[in-house]
Amino acid sequence: MWRLGDLRIEGRTVLGPMSGFTSAAYRDFMKPFGAAVCVTEMVSAQGVIHGHSRTAAYLGFGRNYPTGLQLFGHDPEILAQAAAAAVKMNPNIDFIDINMGCPVPKVVRNGAGSVLIKDPAKCGEIVRRVKSAVDIPVTAKIRLGWTPATVNFREVIAELTAAGVDAVAVHVRTRDQRYAGEPRYDLVPGLQQEMSVPLIISGNIYTVADAVRAVGITGAAAVMVARGGVGDPFLLTQIERYFRDGTVLPNPTVREQTEWCLELADMILAEQGEDAGVRRLRTLAPHFVAGCRRSREYRNRLATETDSRADLAALLNEISAEDGGERIYTEGRPDPAAEVRKARTVRSSQTA
Repeated sequence: MWRLGDLRIEGRTVLGPMSGFTSAAYRDFMKPFGAAVCVTEMVSAQGVIHGHSRTAAYLGFGRNYPTGLQLFGHDPEILAQAAAAAVKMNPNIDFIDINMGCPVPKVVRNGAGSVLIKDPAKCGEIVRRVKSAVDIPVTAKIRLGWTPATVNFREVIAELTAAGVDAVAVHVRTRDQRYAGEPRYDLVPGLQQEMSVPLIISGNIYTVADAVRAVGITGAAAVMVARGGVGDPFLLTQIERYFRDGTVLPNPTVREQTEWCLELADMILAEQGEDAGVRRLRTLAPHFVAGCRRSREYRNRLATETDSRADLAALLNEISAEDGGERIYTEGRPDPAAEVRKARTVRSSQTA
């Protein structure tokens, strides 16, 4: 158990914000698998203030406790106004998360996202102003720095903490790495011990062993699962179970994956309608069969032959009928228990 402001958090897994993925339906689907905390897709502070229709759709979610609204922008006053307006529009928002880590050029060009970490004092001022505008917790998501030569996450964390931030999520890459290359866990050993607020660690959490390794190195209160959970909802269950009692659950079967895929499909279709929902599912569904036999063929067909729910269901049934009893394996990591044992070894060597 850890605390996010006055919120009592029972699990160790945070469902990270992903543009185009973490809609209310996706969060509702993922939560029963073990998401202790959910964060929305990033939402424009300007869009909230000006009442843009697309922004309003991001805010219109029910009780998916505990859920944070992630805002992006660069002006402390605008972000504070947006936070206050959002909470007024939707009292189901449990905390405000400030995006200081997005590396996407169109966000950075507007002075938002990861460009903010170039100015630690401004990061602190943003949190200070937002905290003064709302009476719910405020968190921030940052990166290690802009480039390897300008790593400054400790300075940013110090400013955020002084401003009263309630937790900090750290993606252990620099902005110029985007989402490529190895995350720099070597730069953050024991980081939680240096901080007075909870650390949420992020970066390449694709298996339960990755989560064990990340927490072992950093001591983080929680791990953030984002891309690693797309098509692999059971990963959250594996992580939560391990941190609860040390059990390493086996990977799910192909049949379980296809059933979960169809469950998510129905939720997405109900949320977005047939046309938009099917387009989204062409991106989501292929992830559910990664790691099974003939994965490349199945993924291609799910991306190109799905024009309706009926098409999707028929193809998933075909996959399940042929390979349903087999277990899904992450490429190159066939045995979760063996990988966790290796992760413990890494933990011991890096924290010794």
